[in-house]
Parts: sequence; structure tokens; C-alpha cells
Amino acid sequence: MIRTLVGSWKRLVVHGLAAVLFGLATLVWPAITLWALVVLWGAFAFGDGVTALAAAISDRVLVHRGWVAFRGLAGLGAGVITFLWPSITALALLYVIATWAFLVGGTRIAFAIDTRKQLHGTVSIALGGVVLVLLGALLVINPGAGALSITWAIGWLGFVFGVVELWLARDVHRESLALTSASAFVTSRSGQPVG
Repeated sequence: MIRTLVGSWKRLVVHGLAAVLFGLATLVWPAITLWALVVLWGAFAFGDGVTALAAAISDRVLVHRGWVAFRGLAGLGAGVITFLWPSITALALLYVIATWAFLVGGTRIAFAIDTRKQLHGTVSIALGGVVLVLLGALLVINPGAGALSITWAIGWLGFVFGVVELWLARDVHRESLALTSASAFVTSRSGQPVG
């Protein structure tokens, strides 16, 4: 059951939509000022961190809370750094984003590899991690590529990561519906809840 590993599909939808909106905002306004990019990034990272940490604490079905809590702490850290340092330079912002991408992406890939034999559906988890690691690598390898090209890279990778996160949410939602249907069928056949 992938739901027990990644948490609620609703939280994944929030993460995915936030990433898609962040990516689209960056793509629609490629000449965005550094301050606006810092605010957008900080809000995205902080919101992602808060929802992940809340899931790690309160989601009763979640089995591997450590992975989700780590993602939450990484997002909170990245968001707090950008908010506490609003005059951050473009280069420093790139390194903050790259560090977050490596931490979250690397843990997603490791998590998918670790659980691949127990579950199907870990491909979308790993794919999200690969997208993030590619973003981090792109930012570290060529940090002086120019503000416009970096903005485009951040925008596209944010958008693609959001789409992958929505794909994962869809998989979890389908699994939840299938389990609910199977449970209802067994309950109606036996006359007693399964438990």
C-alpha cells in the first residue's frame, strides 16, 4: 500500500498544485525580480514543509514518518532561510534551492529504492526525486547561467515536479478508493466490518 508510505493523497495534491503554481508563476513572469522569486520560493518551500511535517505528526496511516518528517524539516529550513534573509543574493538563493532539491530528491529516490520490493507505484516517488536532483545539479553545475535561464529552469522543473506529485496523488487516491470498495464489499458479504 503506497498510501501508508507517502501519506494522504490530499496532501500530495496540495504539494503538487503548489509546485505547479510556483513553476507557472516563474514561467509566466521570467523577468521576475529576485525579491519576488525569493518570496515565491520561500512560500512554496515553507508550505511544503508545514504540510509534510503535519502529515508526519498526525497521519495515522503513515508508516515511514521519518521520510516525510525529513522532507518537512528541509522545506521549513529552506523557507525560513529565505524569509530571514530577504536580501539574499541570486547565487545564495540558487544554493538554498539546490540544497533543498538534493535533500528532498535524494531521500525520495532512496525511499523508492528501499520500498520497491514491497510496493508497486514507487516509480512516481523516484521520478519526483530525480526531477529534484536534476534541478539541484543544474543549479550547482551552472550557477552563472544568467538570471533568465535559471528562472526558466526553476520554473520548468517546479512545474514538472508538481505534475509528478499530482500523478502520485492520483495513484494514492485510486488505491484508497479500491481499498474502500473492497472493504465495503467484504463488509456487505459478511454483515460485519472487517477489522
